[in-house]
Amino acid sequence: MGMPSGTELLIIFGIIVLLFGAKKIPDLAKGIGKGIKNFKAEMKESDEVVADAPKKVEKSDEVVSSNETSKSTTQA
Repeated sequence: MGMPSGTELLIIFGIIVLLFGAKKIPDLAKGIGKGIKNFKAEMKESDEVVADAPKKVEKSDEVVSSNETSKSTTQA
């Protein structure tokens, strides 16, 4: 199951033209392009959020560790 050859691609393209019509294909391609663009933008935003997340976790760890030290000093 490798890549389809040139003849197979022409047959697939012909079937797509028959199913959707020649006028709808540019709209279909535009919709797919917008979907890919939105997907990439969302992935980039999620990567930025993930990159910021460890900074917030480190700050919360510092608060917990300082609370633990204050508890240990009051118990001693």
